[in-house]
Amino acid sequence: MVVHGVALAILATVAVVFALEWAQSLVISLLLGILFAYTLNPLVVWLERIRIPRVAGTSIVMVGVVGALVLGTYSLRGKMQTILDQLPEAASKISAGLASLGRGQASTMHKVQTAASQIEKVTNQAANVSSTSRQPATRVVIDPPGFKLSNFLWASSMGAAGLAGQATMVLFLTYFLLLSGDTYKRKLVRLAGPSLSNRKITVHVLDDINESIQRYMFMLLATNMLVGLLTWIALHWIGLENAGAFATAAGLLHIIPYVGPAVTAAGIGVAAFMQFDTFLTALLVAVASLAIATFVGYFVTTWMTGRIARMNTAAVFVSLLFWAWLWGVWGLLLSIPITVIVKVVAQHVEQLEPVAELLGE
Repeated sequence: MVVHGVALAILATVAVVFALEWAQSLVISLLLGILFAYTLNPLVVWLERIRIPRVAGTSIVMVGVVGALVLGTYSLRGKMQTILDQLPEAASKISAGLASLGRGQASTMHKVQTAASQIEKVTNQAANVSSTSRQPATRVVIDPPGFKLSNFLWASSMGAAGLAGQATMVLFLTYFLLLSGDTYKRKLVRLAGPSLSNRKITVHVLDDINESIQRYMFMLLATNMLVGLLTWIALHWIGLENAGAFATAAGLLHIIPYVGPAVTAAGIGVAAFMQFDTFLTALLVAVASLAIATFVGYFVTTWMTGRIARMNTAAVFVSLLFWAWLWGVWGLLLSIPITVIVKVVAQHVEQLEPVAELLGE
């Protein structure tokens, strides 16, 4: 009987994982809409308290958010265009720098190439001796398809169109969730059944989820602003051009665990190499960017996440690995909120207490 239950649990888990991977576009959009609605709901509630109807308050908040995003993007457009215009020059400088490093180590590379040639010669001789008694096999060479710029541009445009459509869907979903207010909360409480205890548990779960998500999003905003500020101070002190644009990018990309800081460090390192024309300075600037992101991510974010959800670090890291494997970058973005929600629900459901114990401190 126990084996039968374990088998059913494994099959159910595999089915859920397959369904999440198959419907990832819909599920990701739904989760993003819910997170944004939870985050913006306090603003709408505050507007309601000052006698502004919920429809008008929701519209004001959404227009303000979209306007802030558009204004921020437009204000950074000139700096980003300057950086993009310098990319060809950066590529040529990096190639020249790598070539000079290669010339400086010519003797060592020559020795390695000579040894490799001798090994390859001996291997070919041994292969020829062993194949004299056998018929030569017929080899079919298939030329790989060549790179076509038109296909690449078409795929890129389709990807951008899909991302824009998904963003529009998330905005509309956030708007309608904010507009509904506590409607779905009341519906879930009614669906919990006539039992008063079940309804109380449902209310506690929803309230804890609401509070945890809002605290997590506030923590995310605070830590990303801290990363941007510290990065700007460091780059401005070093004297790097466009320090504000790189600091803004560092703050935004810090949302993506591990990947975002690495991409930021690489971009800042390239910019530093273009300006100072030395690999050592570029390496130091990139290491400084990584050090800031690591300090904030490991100490500040970990401490605040522990205060918010009281989860152990191993559980958070395993969650990051799982959701990144399942959804890629979106999984990295949504892994901690999903884990927080799972832990809150598991704490209030008796059958899920082992899950809460595994995720807890």
